[in-house]
Amino acid sequence: MSQLSPRPSRILMTADAAGGVWNYTLELAAALLPLNVELAVAVMGPPPSAEQRREALALDNVELYEKPFALEWMNDPWRDVALAGDWLLELEEAFRPDIVHLNNYCHGSLPWEAPVMVVAHSCVLSWWLAVKGEPAPRLWTRYRTEVAAGLRGADLVVAPTRAMLSTLLDNYSHLARTHVIFNGRDAKLFPVMEKRDFVLAAGRLWDEGKNLSALEPIAAQLPWPIFVAGPASSPDGKSTEFTHVDWLGPMAQPDLANWMGLASIYALPARYEPFGLGPLEAALAGCALVLGDIPSLREVWEDTALFVSPDDPEALDHALRTLIANPDQRKALASASRRRALEFTPAKMAQSYFSAYQQMMARQPHAIGARLFE
Repeated sequence: MSQLSPRPSRILMTADAAGGVWNYTLELAAALLPLNVELAVAVMGPPPSAEQRREALALDNVELYEKPFALEWMNDPWRDVALAGDWLLELEEAFRPDIVHLNNYCHGSLPWEAPVMVVAHSCVLSWWLAVKGEPAPRLWTRYRTEVAAGLRGADLVVAPTRAMLSTLLDNYSHLARTHVIFNGRDAKLFPVMEKRDFVLAAGRLWDEGKNLSALEPIAAQLPWPIFVAGPASSPDGKSTEFTHVDWLGPMAQPDLANWMGLASIYALPARYEPFGLGPLEAALAGCALVLGDIPSLREVWEDTALFVSPDDPEALDHALRTLIANPDQRKALASASRRRALEFTPAKMAQSYFSAYQQMMARQPHAIGARLFE
């Protein structure tokens, strides 16, 4: 008689409200609810907005904990990182999780009682190389050391694409136990609406990895307007201003979903994007995609998007003009990207993570390294 697989029921998960990790966390938590998994979500960094907090507390299986500790990629965060580590260990002692699921790196090296998963959503070193075209300067030496220690301390390292996993291996050498698990989004949150004649982009305007500034020089002459949603001010207070694109400002998820439903084209000429929840959401909403030609976006979207070099504004202009001028091509591309997007369901994502949790609890090293989600 075979031994029953362990069933994880309590997960301690870290998160932040500064970017896509927040949506990932809530999507995964909601999809784990039918599997009877409870989560203690420890939020660090800038506090969640009132809307974000309502979204989290609306989930019956989520208990939210918050501390405004600086995140590991911020300027000189190490005192806060240490204090956050003490806090997280206290949460583990109180919550008694089956698995610790870290959506950051450095705390992977803490003396956890439960098995530890580290999920690689992004990385300063890989961002720097992709955006600046050179290795990160010595200023980031401690970051490299702390992240490497966190990765070594994890029982399992998960990345959302093979491309992201490859960058981890390049920057932090050998990782013994890894999985690739694609992200997922609930299609019901992104309804397809009657399309209008405009291009939409979304993301942090100040993030050079998103490369939204590439839209500015072509916007004035494009036949359609370009609308951009997202924050213009970085955490250190620097602000980005555009003249020719129409800036919509930061936007709550339901409002952004409405804009995606109306947009005909979604543009993200990214230099760096480990997975890209924005294109996934836009594709679910029926947008044709024009994306940066980088390995991760190629991996996710294959032949269902138009790809342009992030360094070629003429190619970006040509791709947008081509889709604007050819409605049949635009609709066909939008249909193809939506079919592809519908493959990335929250249920598949949650089942993949649940299986990984089970393997970690059972200590099955022979299973680690297989790809859990195709």
